[in-house]
Amino acid sequence: MNNLKKVTHIADFQRLARRRVPKMFYDYADSGSWTESTYRANESDFQRLQFKQRVAVNIEQRSTQTQLLGVPASMPVALAPTGLTGMQHADGEMLAAQAAKNYGVPFTLSTMSICSLEDVAAYTRAPFWFQLYVMRDRSFMEALIDRAKAANCSALVLTLDLQVLGQRHKDIKNGLTTPPKPTLKNLLNLATKPYWCSQMIKTPRRTFGNIVGHAKGVSDVSSLSIWTAEQFDPTLCWDDIEWIKKRWGGKLILKGIMEPEDAQLAVDAGADAIVVSNHGGRQLDGAPSSIAALPAIVAAVQGKTEIYLDGGVRGGQDVLRALALGADGVMIGRAFLYALGAAGQAGVERCLEIIANELSISMALCGRRTLAEVDRSVLRNPAIFD
Repeated sequence: MNNLKKVTHIADFQRLARRRVPKMFYDYADSGSWTESTYRANESDFQRLQFKQRVAVNIEQRSTQTQLLGVPASMPVALAPTGLTGMQHADGEMLAAQAAKNYGVPFTLSTMSICSLEDVAAYTRAPFWFQLYVMRDRSFMEALIDRAKAANCSALVLTLDLQVLGQRHKDIKNGLTTPPKPTLKNLLNLATKPYWCSQMIKTPRRTFGNIVGHAKGVSDVSSLSIWTAEQFDPTLCWDDIEWIKKRWGGKLILKGIMEPEDAQLAVDAGADAIVVSNHGGRQLDGAPSSIAALPAIVAAVQGKTEIYLDGGVRGGQDVLRALALGADGVMIGRAFLYALGAAGQAGVERCLEIIANELSISMALCGRRTLAEVDRSVLRNPAIFD
């Protein structure tokens, strides 16, 4: 895409992605479960938090720099694990990981990625985070953990809120498959997406790279669908985290925490960080937004572990609001997916630039120069979700 400087906020990327990405994959990213009330609340609840504008304050030499899990980052933002990222744009996980490396923020690879752990490691030659689901096939999980170690992953993100799949109407109606089935409907839609097709035809990566050829009995897409339907483990409990933590041996992030009781259990389980997350509104519809759930979790944890938030973050002002309510950082999913679908690696880098710029300017207008100065006092109504 030419002249990305004309893209000034994430909504611009969303419009471009809708035009460029096949409908089933765009809808996969841009959807929630059932009525999508939680999906919508994730975004709209941020707007309920109002800032205090301060004036005549020295705002020169501002910095958005921080540390996430003890590692320097250019801003308190990480790219969230998102499935099928390589279907938003060819080699999407590799390109997004490189963009994150270039901008100095963490990238998280999903178990359900198109590009494999080995693909991303070879392409970026830099540490990244890896997200793991608890599956019935424990030997496959152990192999994934070992592969993540070999790929130099610096943290393991264990997702806890997908023991069963929330119903997403758009995916069912679109007949979502990876790669898309050559039906008349799909072929007609693909004919309107020449940019996507021109990029996808150049890559061999069109199915789940971490699974096909690695899981027992999974050698193609047809066997993959059967395996996936059987694998997410409904028996997951807190005892399972102990053996995962021991097998991994490194930094562990627990994702999907929405209640103070679970936050305390995560601390007791030895989490180095937790992610306040409702899976982007894609699991339990009717649950509160992530930002609404954040204050009670911050109060319960009392600084015993790092707290990240995902769900609804669409710009730097949302990052600032989350930090003001006690988060140590945020994870972005749809924001970078829109940018990736619109313009590949350059789009993701521009997305991160937009978020950093919004964060820095908003800090300035609130009279803050460093993230250490950001607390509830930057908000006019910080108790709205208490």
